[in-house]
Amino acid sequence: MIQKYKILKGLLHSEKGSTLLPFNKYVFEVYKSANKTEIKKAIEQAYKVKVKDVNTMIMSGKWRRVRFKPGKTPDWKKAIVTLRQGDKIDVTT
Repeated sequence: MIQKYKILKGLLHSEKGSTLLPFNKYVFEVYKSANKTEIKKAIEQAYKVKVKDVNTMIMSGKWRRVRFKPGKTPDWKKAIVTLRQGDKIDVTT
């Protein structure tokens, strides 16, 4: 099993993520090799909450140009985690 701090890269602070907060949903950036059960266990251990559901998606990187040479930003994985009613994660940082 992968350690919890190797699965979770961080909590994403975005406009879409802030609109999901009233529904008790939080958005995390996770490693691409992590599956839903590993993500669930890592969040429960790290934040001491109960996870109800985990939805994951692979976000494809974007094409950028640096000094006339095209390049691509890396692909990454995003997890939207729904918590049990009454549980919260402090996002005031």
